[in-house]
Parts: sequence; structure tokens; C-alpha cells
Amino acid sequence: MRVLKILNPGIYILAFLLLFTSNAMPQKVWTLEDCINYALENNLDIQKQVQTVESYKANLTQSALGLLPNLNANGTNYWNFGQTIDQYTNTFATTTVRSNNFYISSNMVLFNGLQKMNTVKQSQILVLAGKYDLDVLKNNISLSVAGYYLDILFNSELLDVAKQQLEITRLQVDRIQKMVDAGSSARGDLLNIQAQRAAEELTQVQAANTLSISYLSLQQLIDMPVSKDFRVEKPVLKEVAAPKQPVTPEIIYEHALKDRPEIRSAELRVDAAQKRLAIARGIITPTLSVSGSWGTGYSGAAIERDPNVNPTISTYKMGITQQSRDTVLGYQINYPTRVKSFGDQLKTNNNESVGFSLSIPIFNGWQGRTNITQAKISKYQAELDLDIQKRNLRKLIEQSYADAVASLQKYNSSLERLSAQTESFKYTQQKFDVGLMTSFDYNNSKKDLTKSQSDLLQAKYDFIFKTTILEFYMGNPIQIQQ
Repeated sequence: MRVLKILNPGIYILAFLLLFTSNAMPQKVWTLEDCINYALENNLDIQKQVQTVESYKANLTQSALGLLPNLNANGTNYWNFGQTIDQYTNTFATTTVRSNNFYISSNMVLFNGLQKMNTVKQSQILVLAGKYDLDVLKNNISLSVAGYYLDILFNSELLDVAKQQLEITRLQVDRIQKMVDAGSSARGDLLNIQAQRAAEELTQVQAANTLSISYLSLQQLIDMPVSKDFRVEKPVLKEVAAPKQPVTPEIIYEHALKDRPEIRSAELRVDAAQKRLAIARGIITPTLSVSGSWGTGYSGAAIERDPNVNPTISTYKMGITQQSRDTVLGYQINYPTRVKSFGDQLKTNNNESVGFSLSIPIFNGWQGRTNITQAKISKYQAELDLDIQKRNLRKLIEQSYADAVASLQKYNSSLERLSAQTESFKYTQQKFDVGLMTSFDYNNSKKDLTKSQSDLLQAKYDFIFKTTILEFYMGNPIQIQQ
């Protein structure tokens, strides 16, 4: 008590405000659409597939740019310290000479068996196929979310049934207890009904645990941090009844073949494999290309007269006369020189070229033929994958249709049984209340009623999920409520 007196009264006010605020803030109730959208936004597999599509787009851009001619520029700077022939003066250079080379070249393939064009088309097909693969992933996740969502609703109703049955049993325990105390009922009836209460308490605990696991599974599926406050909306579910316009598995299958992304993706990959085969065949065809270049350079060995300096005259000994032995002198004009300027050399050393090149493959280790064989195998595998996708789709539709029909039949039978079992239990309870039936028979009748309720719920949710799948394959959005 002394500790409480010492504490600041503001703490109590703050705690009260926090408690009031937490109670005043309503928790978000998640609809099926909320769960699906959250899963699509946060699922890592979807994000990975998005990046795969971006990679396909980058390949498409690169293949389209590959149709354009290339353009490359080079520049060099060298110092030569030994004797060499200068490429611009075609003379020996023995001193240290600096030289520069500048070069621009371009090349364009005019024909190579349409390899580049088919590569562009293949890349376009793969981009579309990647997008359809993304849609397949989204659809699968959406259906899984719907299934887990329905599991929560189903287990929630099972828990409500368990609570209702337990409440009825508790009332019976209280009534039998009073009758035993008054001496109007045997103690064995009390023990039987108490055992039934214990069993139903366990059933309620198990139902609550199953519901908690369903919530956990859904949160993990949509990649959401697990929270005990997570709750889902309980919508008014679709009516459990045969469709007004009956459809057959064949009708659903034919409709699904036109719109299902997994089928469209498989078809596109067959087309992509066909383009790959065309590319492989282009490898063994001649390649015609055109190229052009421009180049220039500078050399420190390129010498010219220096107009800014006057020439000089020098004498040199030419020889000696035979008779007088006089020295004969010659005159020589010395013109001053300089290294040609950088700009002038770039102009004078200018070089341009253009040409065509034809390459004919004759033998390259049978690589071209091997590529064609591998491409044919890939095309056949893509066609098999398409057939497998169609077969799996047909099987899934047929199975879902059969399950939906069986669930509807089970639901109608369970509904009739539940109605009869409810009336039977009312009669049983009346007889038990007046002592005309043992507690053992009463418990058995109550178990039958509980099982009828459970069977009805199971058939109901199984029918809703299977019909949701069938409607989804018909092109309708995922919808479980009216």
C-alpha cells in the first residue's frame, strides 16, 4: 500500500487513457478481398516473378537495339623509344617519337538468316508469357487464400456448434444434479451426463484450437505478421443450390481454354520455341554485313619546313683540284624544320573506308546442326507442356465439378438428416426430461445431432469452395458471398 501511495497519480491517468484508447480503437475486420490484395502485394514469389518479367523486357530492349548498326571509337597514345618505321612518314625513326591514333568504325549485319529479327520476336513472346505466368501465380495464391478463408469460417461455425451443444449439456447437468439431490433420479444418469459434458468441453477446446490454427495458417499464407487480434469478416455466403443455368465440365473446360493464363503461357512458349528453331536454322546461312570506318593520327616523326625561321647558307668541302690542289667549296641552303602540327596531321592523315563482308559457314564442328536438333527437341517439349497443362486443367475442372455435385447431394441429404435428427432429439429430450429415457441413450442422440450439424457444415463449405473454383475458371472473380 505504501508503494501505491508513492507512485505518481499521473501514471494511473495515463494507464486509464491507454486502456480506454485501446478499447476505443476497433480492430480491422479483414474481408476476403482484403486478404487477397494483401497477399498479392506482399508475396515474395510474386515479387520474384515481377522481376523475371522485367528481365524479359530488358532482353527485348536489347534484342531490338541489336538490329541497329554498332559504332565504336578508339584513341591511342604511344611513345616509341627504339628504331621503327613510322606508319605516317614511312621512314625509320630512331629517336623517341610520340604518336596518336584515332579511329571510328561501324558495322551492320544486312542478312544472317533473320536471326536478329527472330530473336526480337522470341523476346516479345517471352515477355507476354512471363506476364501470364505472373497471372497464374496470382490466381493460385488467390484461390489458396479463399480456401483458407473458408476454413476459418467453417471452423468458426463448428466452434459455435460445440458451444451450443456444451451449453445444452450443462443445463442438463444442473437439472439432473437437482433431481439426484431430490432422490428422483439415479446417480448413474448424473455421471453419464457429466462425462458427456467433459467430452464436449474437450471438443470445444479442440474446435477453438483448430480455429486458431486456421487463423495462423491464413496469416502465414498472405505473409502477414501473426497477430491474435486478426479477425475476418463473416459474410452471408452463397446459397447452396444447383445453378439456375446448368453447365457441364465440357462447357467450363472450353471456356477456360480461351482465358486461363497457364494455357496462354504454354501456347506462347510453343511459339517461342518455334522462333528458337528459326534462329538455329539461321546460324547455318551466309551472313552479309557492311562496315565503314574513319581514322586519322599524329606522329612526332612527321617533319616540315618552318616558315617562321629564315633559311641559312652553309659551305662544305666538295673536293680538291688535281693540278693546283685547291679546295673546292660548295654552298648549301639549310631550311629550318619543325614537327607538323597536331591539327594539320589530323587533316592530312585522314583515312576513310567502306566495305561489304560475306561469311559462308562450311564446317564448324557440326555445331549449327546440333543447335537445330536441340531447338527441335525444345519445341517438342514445349508442345508436350501445353498438352500437360490442358490435361491438368481438364482433370481439375472435372474433379471440382464432381466434388461440387457430390457436396450438393451431401448437403441436401445432411439437411434432411439434420431436420429429422433435430426433431428426434427434441422428442428424446422430452422423454429424458420425464425420466422415460436413460442418459446413455440421450447422449447418443445428442452425438448424432452434433454429427449431423458437422456434416452439413462440411458439405456446405466444400460446395462453396468447389463452385468458386468452377466460376473462376468461367472467368468470374473469386466470390464466396451473395
